[in-house]
Order: sequence, then C-alpha cells, then structure tokens
Amino acid sequence: MNDEKLLQQIRAKANLWLSPDYDEDTRKQVKTLLDKEDTTDLVEAFYRDLEFGTGGLRGIMGAGSNRMNKYTVGAATQGLANYLKKEFASLPQISVVVGHDCRNNSRRFAEITAEIFSANGIKAYLFPDLRPTPEVSYAIRKLGCQSGVMVTASHNPKEYNGYKAYWSDGAQVISPHDKNIIAEVNNISSVKEINFKKNAALISVLDENIDNQFIADLLTISLSPEAIKRHSDIKIVYTPIHGTGSTLIPRALKELGFTNIIHVPEQDVVSGDFPTVVSPNPEEAAALKMAVEKAVETGADLVMASDPDADRVGAAVRNDDGEFVLLNGNQTLLIYLYYLITRWKETGRLKGSEYIVKTIVSTELVKNVAKRNGVKMYDCYTGFKWIADVMRHNESSATYIGGGEESYGFLAENFVRDKDAVSGCMLLAEIAAWAADNGKTVYRLLQDIYVEYGFSKEKGISVVKQGKSGAEEIEAMMKNFRDNPIKELAGSKVVSIKDFVKLTEKDLVENETLTLDMPTTSNVLQYFSEDGTKVSIRPSGTEPKIKFYIEIHSEVESREQLAEAEKAAEQKIDAVRKSLGI
Repeated sequence: MNDEKLLQQIRAKANLWLSPDYDEDTRKQVKTLLDKEDTTDLVEAFYRDLEFGTGGLRGIMGAGSNRMNKYTVGAATQGLANYLKKEFASLPQISVVVGHDCRNNSRRFAEITAEIFSANGIKAYLFPDLRPTPEVSYAIRKLGCQSGVMVTASHNPKEYNGYKAYWSDGAQVISPHDKNIIAEVNNISSVKEINFKKNAALISVLDENIDNQFIADLLTISLSPEAIKRHSDIKIVYTPIHGTGSTLIPRALKELGFTNIIHVPEQDVVSGDFPTVVSPNPEEAAALKMAVEKAVETGADLVMASDPDADRVGAAVRNDDGEFVLLNGNQTLLIYLYYLITRWKETGRLKGSEYIVKTIVSTELVKNVAKRNGVKMYDCYTGFKWIADVMRHNESSATYIGGGEESYGFLAENFVRDKDAVSGCMLLAEIAAWAADNGKTVYRLLQDIYVEYGFSKEKGISVVKQGKSGAEEIEAMMKNFRDNPIKELAGSKVVSIKDFVKLTEKDLVENETLTLDMPTTSNVLQYFSEDGTKVSIRPSGTEPKIKFYIEIHSEVESREQLAEAEKAAEQKIDAVRKSLGI
C-alpha cells in the first residue's frame, strides 16, 4: 500500500473520532492532529489499533486508535467483561479487582474500568488510591474474584500508560483466556458497544483491611527473624521513584523489624511526571542516583528502589572499598534464590519436592545452585505469567521456594502470582541482616556465591526502534538472525541453537534436532557456544526494542580471582557484541 493511500485511510479513520460518540476533549485533540501540516503524529495515532495483546495494553497516552485513552481502555474492558460473562455464566455474581499506579490518567482509567465492569453487572473492587501491582494479584486471590485489572505501564517513560489483565488465580492471563479475551476485544467494532453507564451499587472501594492482610501474610515468609533483631538498625535507603511503593514498602520494612529506613524526600512525591529522573526504571543507574547520594550522605549500608507500580526492585550495596555498586537483575535473582534455598535447607524445610523458577534469558548459575541442593529448577519464558503458570501446575504436587527474572522481578511468596517489590525489598533487607550475622556484607555474600557455584557476567543490550518503521526493522532483524544463524561468539564455536518459534534445539555437535518442551511458541532465539557463552535475542513485548542478553561464564577459586574474571568477561562481552553486529 502506498503512503498516500495509507494516509487517506488514516484520515477517514480519524474523522470517525469527530462524531458525537466521542467526548469534546477527544474531538479537539483529533481535530488538531487532522489540521497539522506534518502528518507524523496523525499517522502514529491512527495507523493501527492499539493491540490488546497477551499482556493487555501498553501505549502512549492521547487521542487515537493507537493510543491509551478512555476509548481504547473502554474497548479492552468491555471485551474482558463480555468474556467473563461467558466464562463464568453460572456464577450469581462475577467480581474483579481494579488497581492503578502513579501515572498520569491512571486513576481516571481505573475508575472508567470499574464503571464499565459495573455497567455490565460485574462487581468491581476498586482500590481507593494507587497500590502496588502485587497487591492487586493478592486481592484477586484473597477476595475470590474471577479477574482483575492493573492500570500501569511499569517503568516506561512518562508518556505511556498500560492495562494488565489478570485471571482468577491472580496471574496475568495466558492461553486459552488471553486469545479469547483478545478476540472479544477485537469484536468491539464501535464505541457505541462500550457500556459506560456505571452501576454505583456494584463498585466497592477497598479499605485498609486488604493492606493489613497483605503485609501480615508477607511477614510469614521471613526466614531469619533473629538475625533481623540483631541487625534491626541497618541503615537502608529506600526510594519509590515517585511511585506506588511509598504506600506499603516503608511500612512493611518497619513491621519486619527494621528501624532505620531512610527516605529520599524528593522521590517520595507521587507523580506521573517522574520529575527527578529521566526514566523511572530501577534497571538504570540514573534512577538510583539520588538514593545512592543519600546513602553516602547518611552512611547507609543498602539502597533499594522500586519501579512506579512496585513490582520490581533495583539495589546498590557497598563493595570492599566502601563504594556503592549496583546489583543487576541476575545478581539479585542469584542472591535471592541462594538465600532462600540455603535457609530452607538450614531450617529443615527441604523435603525433596521443592522447586524454583527462572526465565530462559536469566543467569544459568541459578541452575547450579538448585542442582547442588537437590531443588528442581524450571525454565520458562520471559514474563511473570509464565512463572505463575509453573506455580499453577505444581500447586498440589510440589512446593514453591521462589522465582524471578533478570529484569529485576522476583516473587518469594506463593499467595501472589506476579513479581513483588514489597516482598522483594523485605527479603533483600533480611538478607543484608543475615549476611551481617555471618560477618559479611551483601557484596561479600555475592562473591562467595561466585566462588562456590561459578562466576558469570551478564549484559543486556536494548536496541530501540520507534514507531511503525521501527517495528518493521525489528521484525527484519529477527528474520535475518533466523535465516543466517550465528556460527561463533567471540571466537567460540556455537554448539547449540534454540528457536522458540519453532520449538526446536539444533545440537550442532551431535547434528540432531531436539524438541523444546514449552507451553507455547515465543519469538526468542538462543545461541550457546563451546566455552559456555549464552546469547538470547528477543523483541520486547511491551516496548519498541529488540533485546540482546549476553552471558559469560568462568570458574574462580577465591575472591581474589574475581577481579580478573570480571575483566576477562567484559572483554569477551565486547567481542560478542562485535559478533552480533550491535
């Protein structure tokens, strides 16, 4: 289709949004787009419908079919409501939980969502204010609801918002419900099909009881209460980066027994503009800069930051020179699981049926820790819904210890089915106390894990490709990697290639093709080389990025060898990047 014909179709589509079915503010925004000489913004707003994917919605806020607004949120909710009414037709009352984060329009979108559910005869439990994503998952299970919605765009830039749909087990929806809900949403062909006429009697605003119950349950997962008592005065700097963590995390840390929680006042301010950071992403050093500065100023031992919807944790700890270093997501995952398995073992909890979960792009060192301690490990796709899926299948036959992913998400409890920064912060603080009880810092603890289980260094590289042309470029890059497989990584021969679209593993040593046991397909490629190097390539499901994950391995016999191992790994990562052309 040529550009002129596409533009004609886009203008025709935009003109439909000028009808009285849309509110005045929306019509004004669309009229402005249509009147602009430069059509770039018009095209981006209307060249497609914002896709309700397997993770819900995520997009830039504004008027248009490809934007987050009252009507795209409305269509998503109406489609979900239609599906719930079919799936749970036998129930006298279907119910859902609706929560939201700190982002601009999040409260408005949450209220619209609750109103549409109520208009469709579905009871909506609406949080009174912003709350962490994991508490929505918890509330769905606690209140016996059939579904739930969290309005959040996680750590995306301030222009974005999103909509996550949950099922009755508190997990984000997967097959067959995801595809069925998508079909229902796609069936909404007109704004007239969205029922905005709320039934106030079916909207119930939750009170503090659900917060109290959530924190009370989180306190039950603590494994080292005596260590916490002995080190209750550890200085901990915590920042919510303007987000929902401020509602529960400082309180949870205090109730766990920590008495010296230091705030970053400027970042306690709840704001969807995220005024003190360029990006509210705890994966990025800049997002933790103010917290680290506060830790240096106050002599703190540990820095923790949660993202806007408080489901992920970034952390910094002091090294042997007393300087703060950031922990990456693979390191926190390794520390969490090492601690949990160790303490479960020390307290006699390991009975032989326990398991942990990690995502396929996360560090392979976790596998070593699990195997040596007799704990089963599951590999799953990126996205916590897949960790929740493993938990669902093992509900009555095995015991969950913990699970997480390299992107800073972790879950230590079994009464939630999404990653949790509330328990994540509680657990990391507890680990710091336990390490101190054993004469170590968290940094020394990590070093000792490397000495015992092997050293690894991971590097995540995201190549951003914005808009329609960017999506096409990412698709072309994945096709090229499939059509022209990588033969070596930094001079080391590739011995295995996993393609999760085809669900095949090519063993290039034995010259055979194996079948991958996964619940569905996913657009991920993985390469493994002779020296243990691992590279994963995948388009992001929530952002305009193609992601590369590089993992380097080596063995060390002492802490003193770690500096050299780190240097060698950095050099190898640079060489691998050249091999990949990034």
